[in-house]
Amino acid sequence: ERNTAGRVLIDGEVMSSADEKIFVPPEKRHVGMVFQSYAVWPHMNVFANVAYPLRVKRVEPGEIRRRVATTLAMVELTGLEDRMPNQLSGGQQQRVALARGLVMQPRVLLLDEPLSNLDAKLRGKMRQDIRRIQRETKTTVVYVTHDQLEATTMSDRMVIMNEGQVVQCGTPEEIKTHPKNPFVRDFLNQ
Repeated sequence: ERNTAGRVLIDGEVMSSADEKIFVPPEKRHVGMVFQSYAVWPHMNVFANVAYPLRVKRVEPGEIRRRVATTLAMVELTGLEDRMPNQLSGGQQQRVALARGLVMQPRVLLLDEPLSNLDAKLRGKMRQDIRRIQRETKTTVVYVTHDQLEATTMSDRMVIMNEGQVVQCGTPEEIKTHPKNPFVRDFLNQ
């Protein structure tokens, strides 16, 4: 979808600009995406699910094997390459989706409520794992959540939005100690 106003930049490069009539197709932006629903393909095993973005880009088969193996190790799924999604737990399926988002070595990884379908114990483990992976890969992660604990513990910087508008930006500590308005204060105190 094209933006109707403003510009979208990644690493200073314009991806989309309504005024300048610029639109880089999503598949050329080097952005990984992990959805709330996992979006793991049920007819593909773990290896094929993770390898899919590389195959679409026509990456050489040996490089595909290497990058999938490295990424599966990163998300702690080594040894499950031949399993089908229906043979995996919800947490394992989420890790497959995360690996698929990371395997292309994206400039930005977008995570849309990735932990909302997991139980509380697994959510805590996955929060730690996502933070660890972000630090290891040095990938910029944009993490969308309505969970205050996730927002405050996983981020270096937060953006609080209300009805599509940015209400406040800053570090979790800045926002906690100096909320700009009642909406921000209430969000953090839920």
